[in-house]
Amino acid sequence: MTSKALFKERRALLQMTQHISKDPLLQCLVPRLSRSMATETSLPEFSDPSSGISIQSLPYTTAPTPRRVAPTPPNVLTTVYKFPSMEPMRFAFYSVNKLCLPLRRDILHRAVVFEGDATRQGTASTKWRDDVHGGGRKMRPQKGTGKARLGDKKSPMLRGGGVAFGPHPRDFSSGLPRKIYDLAWRTALSYRYRLGQLLVLGNDIEIEMSESRWLAQIMKWNHLGQADGGSLLVARNPPENLLEAFAGAEGHGRLKSEDDVDVKDLLKGGRIMIEKRSLDRLLERHSSDLNRTVPSAM
Repeated sequence: MTSKALFKERRALLQMTQHISKDPLLQCLVPRLSRSMATETSLPEFSDPSSGISIQSLPYTTAPTPRRVAPTPPNVLTTVYKFPSMEPMRFAFYSVNKLCLPLRRDILHRAVVFEGDATRQGTASTKWRDDVHGGGRKMRPQKGTGKARLGDKKSPMLRGGGVAFGPHPRDFSSGLPRKIYDLAWRTALSYRYRLGQLLVLGNDIEIEMSESRWLAQIMKWNHLGQADGGSLLVARNPPENLLEAFAGAEGHGRLKSEDDVDVKDLLKGGRIMIEKRSLDRLLERHSSDLNRTVPSAM
Protein backbone atom coordinates (compact mmCIF):
# COMPACT_ATOMS: atom_id res chain seq x y z
CA MET A 1 0.00 0.00 0.00
CA THR A 2 2.82 2.34 0.72
CA SER A 3 4.46 1.93 -2.69
CA LYS A 4 1.11 2.37 -4.50
CA ALA A 5 0.36 5.57 -2.53
CA LEU A 6 3.75 7.03 -3.38
CA PHE A 7 3.30 6.15 -7.04
CA LYS A 8 -0.10 7.88 -7.18
CA GLU A 9 1.24 11.01 -5.43
CA ARG A 10 4.17 11.23 -7.83
CA ARG A 11 1.89 10.83 -10.84
CA ALA A 12 -0.48 13.55 -9.60
CA LEU A 13 2.43 15.94 -8.98
CA LEU A 14 3.77 15.34 -12.48
CA GLN A 15 0.40 16.07 -14.07
CA MET A 16 0.02 19.28 -12.05
CA THR A 17 3.49 20.45 -13.12
CA GLN A 18 2.72 19.85 -16.83
CA HIS A 19 -0.58 21.72 -16.50
CA ILE A 20 0.98 24.74 -14.80
CA SER A 21 3.88 24.98 -17.26
CA LYS A 22 1.38 25.41 -20.13
CA ASP A 23 -0.36 28.35 -18.46
CA PRO A 24 1.97 31.46 -18.33
CA LEU A 25 -0.06 32.97 -15.47
CA LEU A 26 0.60 29.96 -13.24
CA GLN A 27 4.29 29.50 -13.98
CA CYS A 28 5.18 31.36 -10.78
CA LEU A 29 3.53 28.53 -8.82
CA VAL A 30 5.86 25.85 -10.14
CA PRO A 31 7.53 24.18 -7.15
CA ARG A 32 11.23 24.89 -6.82
CA LEU A 33 12.72 21.47 -7.27
CA SER A 34 16.21 22.73 -8.24
CA ARG A 35 18.94 23.25 -5.66
CA SER A 36 19.73 26.71 -4.37
CA MET A 37 22.85 28.53 -5.59
CA ALA A 38 23.98 28.83 -2.00
CA THR A 39 24.32 25.06 -1.66
CA GLU A 40 27.58 23.37 -2.46
CA THR A 41 27.81 21.58 -5.77
CA SER A 42 30.61 20.25 -7.88
CA LEU A 43 31.88 22.24 -10.82
CA PRO A 44 30.96 20.93 -14.27
CA GLU A 45 33.63 19.12 -16.13
CA PHE A 46 35.25 21.31 -18.77
CA SER A 47 38.36 20.60 -20.67
CA ASP A 48 40.24 22.18 -23.51
CA PRO A 49 41.15 19.56 -26.11
CA SER A 50 44.03 21.66 -27.47
CA SER A 51 45.74 22.11 -24.10
CA GLY A 52 44.43 19.09 -22.26
CA ILE A 53 43.67 21.13 -19.11
CA SER A 54 40.51 20.52 -17.11
CA ILE A 55 38.85 23.04 -14.78
CA GLN A 56 38.50 20.51 -11.99
CA SER A 57 42.20 19.74 -12.23
CA LEU A 58 43.24 23.37 -11.61
CA PRO A 59 44.24 24.11 -7.98
CA TYR A 60 42.23 26.72 -6.07
CA THR A 61 44.47 29.30 -4.43
CA THR A 62 43.63 32.49 -2.53
CA ALA A 63 45.51 35.56 -3.78
CA PRO A 64 47.23 37.66 -1.07
CA THR A 65 45.64 40.97 -0.14
CA PRO A 66 47.46 43.68 -2.13
CA ARG A 67 48.58 46.99 -0.63
CA ARG A 68 47.95 49.89 -2.92
CA VAL A 69 50.01 53.05 -2.85
CA ALA A 70 48.25 56.33 -2.15
CA PRO A 71 47.19 58.13 -5.35
CA THR A 72 49.56 60.75 -6.68
CA PRO A 73 48.20 64.27 -5.99
CA PRO A 74 48.25 66.98 -8.65
CA ASN A 75 51.04 69.54 -8.90
CA VAL A 76 51.20 73.30 -8.50
CA LEU A 77 53.20 75.70 -10.63
CA THR A 78 55.91 78.03 -9.34
CA THR A 79 58.16 80.51 -11.10
CA VAL A 80 61.92 80.48 -10.61
CA TYR A 81 63.46 83.99 -10.50
CA LYS A 82 66.99 85.25 -10.91
CA PHE A 83 68.42 87.24 -7.99
CA PRO A 84 68.90 90.21 -7.73
CA SER A 85 67.21 91.29 -10.98
CA MET A 86 64.15 89.11 -10.16
CA GLU A 87 63.67 88.15 -13.81
CA PRO A 88 61.63 84.99 -14.49
CA MET A 89 63.85 82.11 -15.63
CA ARG A 90 61.69 78.96 -15.80
CA PHE A 91 58.83 77.11 -14.14
CA ALA A 92 58.92 74.39 -11.51
CA PHE A 93 56.25 71.96 -10.33
CA TYR A 94 55.63 70.77 -6.78
CA SER A 95 53.10 68.44 -5.23
CA VAL A 96 49.94 69.83 -3.65
CA ASN A 97 50.75 67.99 -0.42
CA LYS A 98 54.00 69.93 -0.18
CA LEU A 99 53.18 73.43 -1.34
CA CYS A 100 49.40 73.91 -1.27
CA LEU A 101 48.11 72.58 2.05
CA PRO A 102 45.06 74.10 3.81
CA LEU A 103 45.67 76.44 6.72
CA ARG A 104 45.79 74.73 10.12
CA ARG A 105 46.17 77.31 12.88
CA ASP A 106 46.17 74.69 15.62
CA ILE A 107 49.13 72.82 14.15
CA LEU A 108 51.04 76.06 13.51
CA HIS A 109 50.46 77.13 17.12
CA ARG A 110 51.77 73.82 18.45
CA ALA A 111 54.87 74.05 16.27
CA VAL A 112 55.66 77.65 17.30
CA VAL A 113 55.23 76.79 21.00
CA PHE A 114 57.45 73.74 20.53
CA GLU A 115 60.20 75.85 18.95
CA GLY A 116 59.90 78.53 21.64
CA ASP A 117 60.18 75.99 24.45
CA ALA A 118 63.27 74.49 22.86
CA THR A 119 65.04 77.89 22.84
CA ARG A 120 64.48 78.56 26.55
CA GLN A 121 67.74 78.13 28.45
CA GLY A 122 66.33 77.35 31.89
CA THR A 123 69.58 78.33 33.64
CA ALA A 124 68.09 80.62 36.32
CA SER A 125 69.31 79.44 39.70
CA THR A 126 69.11 80.62 43.33
CA LYS A 127 70.51 79.29 46.59
CA TRP A 128 68.32 77.61 49.14
CA ARG A 129 69.22 77.73 52.83
CA ASP A 130 71.22 74.54 52.47
CA ASP A 131 73.39 76.16 49.78
CA VAL A 132 74.23 79.34 51.73
CA HIS A 133 77.51 79.41 53.68
CA GLY A 134 77.03 79.38 57.44
CA GLY A 135 76.45 77.24 60.49
CA GLY A 136 73.28 75.84 61.97
CA ARG A 137 73.43 77.52 65.39
CA LYS A 138 70.21 79.11 66.58
CA MET A 139 70.39 82.92 66.52
CA ARG A 140 68.56 83.53 69.84
CA PRO A 141 66.66 81.52 72.39
CA GLN A 142 63.23 80.21 71.59
CA LYS A 143 61.57 81.99 74.56
CA GLY A 144 62.23 84.86 76.92
CA THR A 145 63.33 87.60 74.47
CA GLY A 146 59.88 88.82 73.48
CA LYS A 147 60.77 88.46 69.82
CA ALA A 148 59.63 86.08 67.14
CA ARG A 149 61.08 82.62 66.86
CA LEU A 150 64.19 82.49 64.69
CA GLY A 151 66.47 79.72 63.55
CA ASP A 152 69.97 79.96 62.09
CA LYS A 153 71.32 82.82 59.99
CA LYS A 154 70.60 80.97 56.76
CA SER A 155 66.86 81.50 57.24
CA PRO A 156 65.04 83.05 54.23
CA MET A 157 63.72 85.77 56.58
CA LEU A 158 67.20 87.20 57.13
CA ARG A 159 69.36 89.20 54.80
CA GLY A 160 72.02 86.99 53.24
CA GLY A 161 70.01 83.85 53.86
CA GLY A 162 68.60 81.43 51.38
CA VAL A 163 65.88 82.22 48.85
CA ALA A 164 62.54 80.54 49.43
CA PHE A 165 60.86 79.02 46.36
CA GLY A 166 63.46 80.47 44.00
CA PRO A 167 64.08 79.24 40.45
CA HIS A 168 66.40 76.31 39.76
CA PRO A 169 67.84 74.99 36.48
CA ARG A 170 65.30 72.95 34.54
CA ASP A 171 64.39 71.87 31.03
CA PHE A 172 61.54 73.80 29.39
CA SER A 173 61.49 71.80 26.17
CA SER A 174 58.20 70.17 25.21
CA GLY A 175 57.48 67.23 22.96
CA LEU A 176 55.91 67.22 19.50
CA PRO A 177 55.68 64.29 17.06
CA ARG A 178 57.93 64.57 14.06
CA LYS A 179 55.07 64.10 11.58
CA ILE A 180 53.05 66.94 13.12
CA TYR A 181 56.04 69.29 13.00
CA ASP A 182 56.74 68.43 9.36
CA LEU A 183 53.08 69.05 8.52
CA ALA A 184 53.23 72.42 10.28
CA TRP A 185 56.39 73.35 8.36
CA ARG A 186 54.77 72.63 5.00
CA THR A 187 51.55 74.32 6.12
CA ALA A 188 53.42 77.56 6.88
CA LEU A 189 55.16 77.41 3.50
CA SER A 190 51.86 76.69 1.73
CA TYR A 191 50.26 79.68 3.45
CA ARG A 192 52.94 81.95 2.02
CA TYR A 193 52.59 80.36 -1.41
CA ARG A 194 48.83 80.99 -1.58
CA LEU A 195 49.38 84.62 -0.59
CA GLY A 196 51.95 85.04 -3.37
CA GLN A 197 54.73 85.74 -0.85
CA LEU A 198 56.97 82.81 -1.75
CA LEU A 199 59.67 83.52 -4.33
CA VAL A 200 61.79 80.63 -5.61
CA LEU A 201 65.25 81.74 -6.73
CA GLY A 202 67.80 80.07 -8.93
CA ASN A 203 70.80 78.35 -7.42
CA ASP A 204 74.07 80.12 -6.59
CA ILE A 205 72.72 83.61 -5.90
CA GLU A 206 75.31 86.38 -6.04
CA ILE A 207 75.53 90.17 -5.90
CA GLU A 208 78.14 92.48 -7.35
CA MET A 209 78.90 94.63 -4.28
CA SER A 210 78.82 93.93 -0.56
CA GLU A 211 77.55 97.37 0.48
CA SER A 212 74.39 97.38 2.56
CA ARG A 213 73.17 100.56 0.87
CA TRP A 214 73.26 98.93 -2.53
CA LEU A 215 71.36 95.88 -1.21
CA ALA A 216 68.77 98.15 0.41
CA GLN A 217 68.09 99.81 -2.94
CA ILE A 218 67.63 96.40 -4.58
CA MET A 219 65.18 95.30 -1.89
CA LYS A 220 63.26 98.55 -2.09
CA TRP A 221 63.03 98.48 -5.89
CA ASN A 222 61.61 94.92 -5.88
CA HIS A 223 59.18 95.69 -3.02
CA LEU A 224 61.08 93.41 -0.66
CA GLY A 225 62.47 95.96 1.77
CA GLN A 226 61.51 97.39 5.12
CA ALA A 227 58.54 99.34 3.75
CA ASP A 228 56.97 96.03 2.63
CA GLY A 229 57.67 94.14 5.85
CA GLY A 230 61.15 92.90 5.05
CA SER A 231 62.11 89.57 3.50
CA LEU A 232 63.78 86.33 4.45
CA LEU A 233 66.44 84.91 2.13
CA VAL A 234 67.24 81.20 2.52
CA ALA A 235 70.38 79.90 0.83
CA ARG A 236 72.58 76.84 1.12
CA ASN A 237 76.03 78.41 0.76
CA PRO A 238 75.64 82.21 0.69
CA PRO A 239 78.72 84.12 -0.55
CA GLU A 240 80.71 86.41 1.73
CA ASN A 241 79.64 89.64 0.04
CA LEU A 242 75.99 88.67 0.49
CA LEU A 243 76.56 87.99 4.18
CA GLU A 244 78.23 91.36 4.66
CA ALA A 245 75.45 93.16 2.81
CA PHE A 246 72.69 91.60 4.92
CA ALA A 247 74.63 92.23 8.12
CA GLY A 248 74.18 95.99 7.67
CA ALA A 249 70.66 95.85 6.28
CA GLU A 250 68.80 94.18 9.12
CA GLY A 251 65.63 96.19 8.63
CA HIS A 252 65.28 95.21 4.97
CA GLY A 253 65.83 91.48 5.23
CA ARG A 254 67.38 88.51 6.93
CA LEU A 255 69.71 85.86 5.56
CA LYS A 256 69.57 82.33 6.96
CA SER A 257 70.99 78.98 6.09
CA GLU A 258 68.61 76.19 5.09
CA ASP A 259 69.48 74.31 8.30
CA ASP A 260 68.33 77.19 10.53
CA VAL A 261 64.86 77.83 9.09
CA ASP A 262 61.94 76.90 11.32
CA VAL A 263 58.18 77.46 11.30
CA LYS A 264 58.36 80.82 13.08
CA ASP A 265 60.78 82.16 10.47
CA LEU A 266 58.36 81.20 7.69
CA LEU A 267 55.53 83.14 9.35
CA LYS A 268 57.51 86.33 10.01
CA GLY A 269 58.31 89.09 7.55
CA GLY A 270 56.86 90.23 4.27
CA ARG A 271 58.14 87.71 1.74
CA ILE A 272 60.29 84.58 1.61
CA MET A 273 63.02 84.11 -0.99
CA ILE A 274 64.53 80.65 -1.16
CA GLU A 275 66.86 78.85 -3.50
CA LYS A 276 65.30 76.03 -5.48
CA ARG A 277 67.82 73.45 -4.30
CA SER A 278 67.26 74.52 -0.70
CA LEU A 279 63.50 74.28 -1.17
CA ASP A 280 63.78 70.78 -2.61
CA ARG A 281 65.99 69.63 0.23
CA LEU A 282 63.78 71.13 2.94
CA LEU A 283 60.60 69.68 1.46
CA GLU A 284 62.22 66.27 1.31
CA ARG A 285 63.37 66.61 4.92
CA HIS A 286 59.91 67.64 6.17
CA SER A 287 57.90 64.91 4.43
CA SER A 288 57.94 62.16 7.04
CA ASP A 289 54.12 62.08 7.20
CA LEU A 290 53.84 61.52 3.43
CA ASN A 291 55.92 58.34 3.25
CA ARG A 292 53.11 55.87 3.88
CA THR A 293 51.00 53.30 2.04
CA VAL A 294 47.24 52.91 2.17
CA PRO A 295 45.96 49.39 3.00
CA SER A 296 43.60 47.90 0.46
CA ALA A 297 39.90 47.53 1.32
CA MET A 298 39.76 44.03 -0.21
